[in-house]
Amino acid sequence: MLIEFSIGNYRSFQELVTFSMVATKLVAKNREIDQANTFSVDDELSLLKSAAVYGANASGKSNLAKSLSFMKWFMINSSKETQSTDVIGVEPFRLSTDTENEPSHFEIVFMMDGQRYRYGFEARQDKIVKEWLFYVPKSRETNLFKRELGEIRTSKKYGSDGLQKITRSNALFLSVSAQFNVKIAEKILHWISHDLHIISGLRNESYLDYTVSCLLNKEYENEILQLVKNLDLGIDSISIKQHDLKPIFDSMPDLIKSIFIEASSEEDKATSVVTRHKKFDRDRKYKSNEFFDLKMQESDGTFKLFTLSGLIVNALKNGLVLVVDELDARLHPQITREIVKLFNSKKSNLLNAQLIFMTHDINLLDNELFRRDQIWFTNKNRYGESDLYSLAEYKVRNDASFEDDYMRGRYGAVPYAHNLGRFLLQEDGK
Repeated sequence: MLIEFSIGNYRSFQELVTFSMVATKLVAKNREIDQANTFSVDDELSLLKSAAVYGANASGKSNLAKSLSFMKWFMINSSKETQSTDVIGVEPFRLSTDTENEPSHFEIVFMMDGQRYRYGFEARQDKIVKEWLFYVPKSRETNLFKRELGEIRTSKKYGSDGLQKITRSNALFLSVSAQFNVKIAEKILHWISHDLHIISGLRNESYLDYTVSCLLNKEYENEILQLVKNLDLGIDSISIKQHDLKPIFDSMPDLIKSIFIEASSEEDKATSVVTRHKKFDRDRKYKSNEFFDLKMQESDGTFKLFTLSGLIVNALKNGLVLVVDELDARLHPQITREIVKLFNSKKSNLLNAQLIFMTHDINLLDNELFRRDQIWFTNKNRYGESDLYSLAEYKVRNDASFEDDYMRGRYGAVPYAHNLGRFLLQEDGK
């Protein structure tokens, strides 16, 4: 379960940008929304099941997902897929002389095995400046390790004696610890690898293989097919066809074979996804079936929905965290709304999966769908600095229209285009 995520520069004109899934004590227009859209972790902590992030183009929405994605990758790979001379993939805020040489800050707070953890680091391109890990065994936060000024101090509970000496300056101590079988570090990296998924709603093909593998292995097969069918795409069923490439490969000239082997995996089969539609006669009577190739003959929206369906179902069935940048791209607003409702529902989200998505779809700005603390905005000021804030920070009537107020600019996070009416095409010399 994700609780909070913070990013920023060590020194900046504004505070660190913090995104939180902690439910506030506000009361929604409909009490049922309060009960359905939140869940209790303990007597003091309740979390949200979903959250939407709005903002103008270039306001920083996607950077929130990209930063979290980088943090995940670096936590998993910094000790094993980087060398001592490699540059760390962080970039300081370059539009301020006060921050251009300062380290970048990343911190994540999450629940794992019923306990709260807080992990973070600060990094320049050449080294890790700080790193820390805390957890709450009972009621008070306890330090597991802290790294600062080149020194790493650990607790007995963490159990990583000797690993400090072999930790490179550009590698995370957490990553090194997991590589050498420190149990707590292994569990954290397992959580961030398997329970936190960050995807782009614009690059759909990269997730196709996952959904196909779910269907081939009969994992969530019924749920995936029901999701696609129930969203009114006109699809009756979906099947996976595997094509044997060996005869084609055997007939290739040796030179082409060598190129093929070098450029591809050793798989000797290709798969295609086939959708089945009903075919009718002129009297609208069902006559037969028509089969379409998903990739070549279905719409971009249908293709996207199918590719994401495996990840959506997996998150709901296992209580995972799903972060989607541009969820609404190529999808009808009603379909996006239905996906959100799946996560907000007590019936379909029994294990309290969480959906966080970046969007421009103002149709979702609805007090019948979201509490105010589930709606977030990114706004960039004249100095190029991005701010992130929740609608819960505003005094809003329970019956107010979130959509209308947002479009009027009451909450910021909308583009303010200059007078484009003056922008007239003229002939040269006039």
